[in-house]
Amino acid sequence: MSTTTSARPGATHEGRRPRTGLIVLYLSLGGLSFAVLQSMVAPALSTIGKDLDASTSSVSWILTAYLLSASVLTPIFGRLGDIAGKRRILIVVLSLLLVGTVLAALAPNLAVLIIARALQGAAGAVLPLSIGIVRDELPKEQVSTTIGLLSAIFGIGAGVGIVAAGPIVQNLSWHWLFWLPAVLIVIALLGVIFGMPESPVRKPGRLDLVGTAVLTVSLVSILLAVSEGETWGWGSFATIGLLVLGAIALVAFVLVELRIAEPLIDVRLFTIRGVWTAHVVALILGFAMFGTFVLVPTLLQLPSVLGYGFGKTVSEAGLLLLPTVGAMIVFGPLAGIAVRKVGPKPPMLLGAIAVTAAFLLPALGHGEMWQIIVSGILTGMGIGLALASTSNAIIESVPANQTGEAISANTIARTIGSSVGTAVIAAIITSHTTVQGIPTDDAFTVGFWACAGVAVIAILAAIAAPSLSKRREQAAALGVEDFPGEEKAREPELAR
Repeated sequence: MSTTTSARPGATHEGRRPRTGLIVLYLSLGGLSFAVLQSMVAPALSTIGKDLDASTSSVSWILTAYLLSASVLTPIFGRLGDIAGKRRILIVVLSLLLVGTVLAALAPNLAVLIIARALQGAAGAVLPLSIGIVRDELPKEQVSTTIGLLSAIFGIGAGVGIVAAGPIVQNLSWHWLFWLPAVLIVIALLGVIFGMPESPVRKPGRLDLVGTAVLTVSLVSILLAVSEGETWGWGSFATIGLLVLGAIALVAFVLVELRIAEPLIDVRLFTIRGVWTAHVVALILGFAMFGTFVLVPTLLQLPSVLGYGFGKTVSEAGLLLLPTVGAMIVFGPLAGIAVRKVGPKPPMLLGAIAVTAAFLLPALGHGEMWQIIVSGILTGMGIGLALASTSNAIIESVPANQTGEAISANTIARTIGSSVGTAVIAAIITSHTTVQGIPTDDAFTVGFWACAGVAVIAILAAIAAPSLSKRREQAAALGVEDFPGEEKAREPELAR
């Protein structure tokens, strides 16, 4: 059985209290940079394609490469963080993010840009590594609020990327979509190198190469099918074949992990109610968040003469998403405060309800601007509350030395949800167009109803999550004095 090193939260190896404010700043900048780069490119794909003389299907690989890389490398770097030290691996992934971003800014052709995006995707592990560092280093009274902030930043960054893309491309060039985030990455990287202690909590062992290979096959197959399904055809042999292969590989991965002493992801953690419910909520909200980022800007930019469009420019449509981003900024940290007082279940449930209401409103009517704005505020509120709560729910449910792998799985769930949401809403819009290729009003009605229906699943998962009293009973049985925070050694089997 592997041993685990630990130290009092909020103390470095030398016993000095870390400068927690700066640590949170550096981690926030790293997470913000990754999230911004995830979404910022999407509104500029057509511009990039024209500049690089690439077809629409080829340009889509700018998003696909990023998505595949993030999904595959997130659990690997998360596990390496638990083994070798979270700060050390965070430096590696931020360095890869910086190299990929500078390379993308200088890319002379599409092939180089796709390679650069794959390097950027390696930073998907920023969130699990950051949350692990927060759990290990910060005083326990700051943990839940800080985790709420870091989790919300991924939604905030995605919104900022959508908002900022139009003005940047219109006033500068698409290359600045990468130069500007590069500045944030440099600050974050230097801060982590020179201003952050190494996390003392480890789970010594070896990287599970067999499990890594099988999970890679599964994730690549599923996400490639979802990302390219609209281009290839949802009923095509390639799409269906990859989905089947991905499902078979996923089953094989579970079987492999159950038999390996040092798994990449301890799948037994998925039997813990506080873990699997958090993964389901993250999956659904990833779907909802990117469903919003497809539906709303498209609706806002359609000509007003159609009777249901608003005739906004790309920049104006982006600015109208600011209320969504603002709500995420406010409610993410508030979720962390609420978790400390009432546990993660109430804010998670409230967030899921808010997201469902956010889509019900425009599904019933989206002809007025106030309906779009209110929907956006509810979306930001719901995502801020729920995503912050899911991370805290996992932190409270797993041993400290398995934080990286558990949060990595949650990040993958969110990424898969995002890709599926983008693909499904794009397919709905494509299937409801005029002969001129203009989306009909029904496209948005159906799209909003689809997102609302999916969001109901998040409500059900949040209801199924364990209550605060159940978590405290669990903590007492495990010998945990308080949570999240100072834990004694515990076995994951006892947390089920």
